[in-house]
Amino acid sequence: MAGAEEMNKYRSPLVSRYASKEMSYNFSDKKKFITWRKLWIFLAKAEKALGLPITDAQIAEMESHAEDIDFAMAAEEERKLRHDVMAHVHTFAHCCPTAAPIIHLGATSCYVGDNTDLIALCDGFNILLPKLARVIDRLANFAEEYADLPTLGFTHFQPAQLTTVGKRACLWLQDLVMDVRNLERARDDLRFRGVKGTTGTQASFLQLFQGDRDKVEELDKMVTEMAGFKKAYLVTGQTYSRKVDIDGLSTLASLGASVHKICTDIRLLANLKEIEEPFEKEQIGSSAMPYKRNPMRAERCCSLARHLIALMADPLQTASVQWLERTLDDSANRRISLPESFLTADIILSTLQNITEGLVVYPKVIERHIRHELPFMATENIIMAIVKAGGNRQECHEKIRVLSQEAAAVVKQEGGDNDLLARIQRDPYFAPILGQLDALLDPKTFIGRAPQQVKTFLAEEVRPLLEPYKANMDVKVELVL
Repeated sequence: MAGAEEMNKYRSPLVSRYASKEMSYNFSDKKKFITWRKLWIFLAKAEKALGLPITDAQIAEMESHAEDIDFAMAAEEERKLRHDVMAHVHTFAHCCPTAAPIIHLGATSCYVGDNTDLIALCDGFNILLPKLARVIDRLANFAEEYADLPTLGFTHFQPAQLTTVGKRACLWLQDLVMDVRNLERARDDLRFRGVKGTTGTQASFLQLFQGDRDKVEELDKMVTEMAGFKKAYLVTGQTYSRKVDIDGLSTLASLGASVHKICTDIRLLANLKEIEEPFEKEQIGSSAMPYKRNPMRAERCCSLARHLIALMADPLQTASVQWLERTLDDSANRRISLPESFLTADIILSTLQNITEGLVVYPKVIERHIRHELPFMATENIIMAIVKAGGNRQECHEKIRVLSQEAAAVVKQEGGDNDLLARIQRDPYFAPILGQLDALLDPKTFIGRAPQQVKTFLAEEVRPLLEPYKANMDVKVELVL
């Protein structure tokens, strides 16, 4: 709980209200500056291994102070120097006097800044992917359970051919399966900026190693491997290309679009009282209307998903205005857009997991809605049955057209129920097929291959995708708010 003093300051609700501890830490100052120090240690170790006069004692001193950061001193140094990296170089050097001469040797600010960002992006994807997998797992279980339950399909939000509750969930799943693949690809495509110098030419390191190009290449490779990356970008300016940020954040924006669509569907179905998100025993839907059960979790997902989608504009514009080897007008923007994209994605996945673990289906309501619409949808089957019984197709079509218009008038003008079936039963013309009407109006005859599609899709595309994440499947989420 924040203290009274904190309440005098703006705090981003992404962190103070919603985001998980692990994603909040991933973009925290503590992790960021510890990573900077680790990168300085990696650089010193590699430089020593390749022959520069750096001692084991200097490296040991740096390692012993990798995590005890004097944030007050760093803030004071930055206030004086107006340079965040040099402020932390000085702060690290203060507690490592023996190592002070070789900290940041040959490097530029982007050595720690950009490489740390790439580590945070990679770690961010690794936090999101198991959460996305859990959402898919819960929805897959839901789709399997309701694979056979007929429900009205909607096109233009008007009643259309029947589908099943499980098949509709597979439409949601298909988008999320694409998102898993996109996030995995974006993560796996990330490379390390590596050790490149001020404009990407590695000139400072070439000078340190007295023109030995092989050692400079080996230095880049060694530090990249120490940081946990398989590859580094072969060419950079002062920074790695800001198109890398576009690639990463576009996958998150695409995930936002998927979640927005899913949660909008849930909100529409909640209005129809066919499906509801979980509702707590003491939860209040409205301060004025005590009977209300608002889909607030789905609404939260939609609200945050819009923010996630909107953030995509930042890296697009930033990449487009980087002059030559780099300009600094990327920095302040990226401090906001990169963390907020991952924090927002983290929140909507946690919320969506909570929703999908507790979705409530009301089969009787669904059945009632089908009953209201099915007589109209069954008219083609009735015509075919009359023809098979020796009737005339055109004559039957005209009779059903007239009866359908009369029934529609009752529904629309009088607010009554759809009585088309009763009208057909009363008309002597349809006497030859009255015994077939129940079979002709069985909802399960209108759902096509939906149940089989669910089974095949889950078996071939969904379950195999979840295999790498099986160890994380049992994690539960509890929404604080």
